[in-house]
Amino acid sequence: MPTADSVSVFAEGTFEEQIQELVDYATRSSPEDERAAALQSFRDIIKPDEGAKPIEEDQERKRNALTFVLDGTKSLGDGSEQEIEGYFNLLFSHLLTLWPTNSPEIKHYVSSLLGVLTSSPSEHPSVRYRVISNLFNATPRNSALRLPIYTALLKVAANNGELETLRLSRKDVEKWLQEWDISGEERSQFLKSIVDAFIQSGQPETAYHHTLSYVSSLSSSSPESQSAAVDAIALALRLPSLFDFDPLFKLDAVVSAKDHELFSLLQVFLNNGLPELHSWLESHPTALEKYELDRAQLERKIRLLSFASLGFAHVGHDLPYSEVASILQIELSEVEKWAIDVIRTGLLSGKLSQTTQSLHVYRSSARTFEREQWEALEKRLVAWKAGLASVLEVVISAQKRGNGSGVGEVVQQVTQTGESVQADAT
Repeated sequence: MPTADSVSVFAEGTFEEQIQELVDYATRSSPEDERAAALQSFRDIIKPDEGAKPIEEDQERKRNALTFVLDGTKSLGDGSEQEIEGYFNLLFSHLLTLWPTNSPEIKHYVSSLLGVLTSSPSEHPSVRYRVISNLFNATPRNSALRLPIYTALLKVAANNGELETLRLSRKDVEKWLQEWDISGEERSQFLKSIVDAFIQSGQPETAYHHTLSYVSSLSSSSPESQSAAVDAIALALRLPSLFDFDPLFKLDAVVSAKDHELFSLLQVFLNNGLPELHSWLESHPTALEKYELDRAQLERKIRLLSFASLGFAHVGHDLPYSEVASILQIELSEVEKWAIDVIRTGLLSGKLSQTTQSLHVYRSSARTFEREQWEALEKRLVAWKAGLASVLEVVISAQKRGNGSGVGEVVQQVTQTGESVQADAT
C-alpha cells in the first residue's frame, strides 16, 4: 500500500467531549434553527437516566451518540483541510473501536462515509486521499473492509489523475487478495476496478498487466468471461510496444473465446505473418473500427514479430537481408531500418553488416515456447556441449605444452562457441 503521510488521531478530552466536537463541526454550516435542534437531540442522547452509568462506561449510549453523528455526516463539512481530516479520522477511530470490524454496522457506515469522501473528488482531493489511506491502514490486514476502502482510494486518485501516488503493483494486489476475506467474485470486481482506473487515467500499458490478472480470475463459464477476454485481446493488439501475446493466449477465458473473431487474429500474431494478417483484415472489414485497431500499427507489429521469429531460426548465424525483405514484404533498402527497430524493441539482438548484406543474430525471442522451440533449444544446447568439449581439448593441449601459446586459440574457441548457442528461452 502506498501510504500517504498517515495522520495520527490526537484527540484530547473525554468521549463525550470528543463527540461534542464532532457534532459542533457537522452542524457548523446548518441554519441556526436546525443547528439548535441537532444539538438538543445530541444532548438528549448523552443525558443519563437517573442512576445510569456514565456514558464512558455505557457502550450502548456511546454507540447511539456516534450513530447520531454518522447519520448526520453528508459532506466534508465547512472547514479547513486540517479540520476535515481531523473530523473523519476521529469519526473512523470511534467507529472501529465501538463495533467489530466484521459487523454489519461497520460495513454500512464505512460504505456511507466512503460515498461522502468520493463524491465531488476534485474538491480537497489531497485530504480525501489521506483520510481514506488512514482508514485503510487502520483496518486489520485480513478485513473485507479493505476492499471497498481501496476501491474508493482508486476512484479518488483516478479522478484526479494521481494514480502514480498509489505506487500500486501487481505484487501488492496479489498479496492483498490472499489476505482479504472476500469472495472470488469480489476479487474479480476489485481487479476490474483497477483496470478501469488505469484506462481512465490514460495508462493502457499498466492496465493491460492488471487485465491479465482480472481475466485469469474469471471462470470460463462466468457471464463476463468472453467479453473480458475479447477486451483483453483488443487492448493487447492496440498497445504499440506489446509483443508477448503468449501469457494472454494461455488464459482459460481467452481459450474459451476461441470462436470469437478476435481470437483468430490473436492466433495470427502468435503464429503467422503479414499475408495471414492481410487475409484476416479482408475477411473482417469492420473489425478495425469496431475494436479501435490501427491497421498500420498492426502491420508494424506483425512485421517485427516475423523478424524476431526469423531471427530465432538463425541464432548464431548470419541472416541475409534478402530473406528479411521477402518475409516482411519490404524493399531491400528498408531492411536495416527494420533491423534497428526490432533491436530497439528488445525482440532481437545482433550485428548488421552492409558488406555481407546480413544480420548476425546473437539472440532472438520466440513468440511462443512450445515443443518446436524446446527442440530448437535442445539442438543448441547439444551444440554448446560439443563446443565446450572442443574448448576443453584446446585447454588440455595448451597445459601439456606448458606455455601460453594456446591462450589465443582458447579465447577464439570460447567466443565462437558462445555465439553459436545464444538464444532467448523466454
